[in-house]
This record gives sequence, structure tokens and C-alpha cells, in this order.
Amino acid sequence: MAACNFSIPFSGEATSVLAKAKAAVQKQGGNFEGDTNSGNFSVNVFGNTVAGSYTVVNSNLDIVIDSKPFLVPCSAIEGFLKSQIAG
Repeated sequence: MAACNFSIPFSGEATSVLAKAKAAVQKQGGNFEGDTNSGNFSVNVFGNTVAGSYTVVNSNLDIVIDSKPFLVPCSAIEGFLKSQIAG
């Protein structure tokens, strides 16, 4: 079972949104692979891995977090990604 599921609505091109997401993950030393349909990512947070996948459905970036540190709430991951993609 996935640790977290959430959706981030966006406007504009998926390419632009994914470029921001990729930059945010890579800035934290993580890996981001995929295309404008789907992909996966992983990043180290406080010595633990946050890993998941994404799919683009219409104007939503649907994210599934498969692995995360127990003490990091889903809301913190969602908030971080939303702030990076919107910014």
C-alpha cells in the first residue's frame, strides 16, 4: 500500500510543471525520471528515502509516494512539492 496519494492541479504545459518538479528533486540530490505521461522519483530526506511515482492526468499531477520516513507526514511532502511547482 502506498504511503501517500495526492494530486496537484496545474495550468499550462505539463512539460513546464515537470521541469520544476525535476529541478526541485535534483536540487535535493534526488533522481527524477519520466516523461509528460508518467515517471518516478526518489530523494534522500534526513538520511531516509522518499520515493514515488507520478502520472499526468489532464491538468493534474497525480503523485503516489511509496516510501517515506515514518516521521515525515504526507502533508509536508505535498506542501513542499506544491511550493516548488507553483514557484
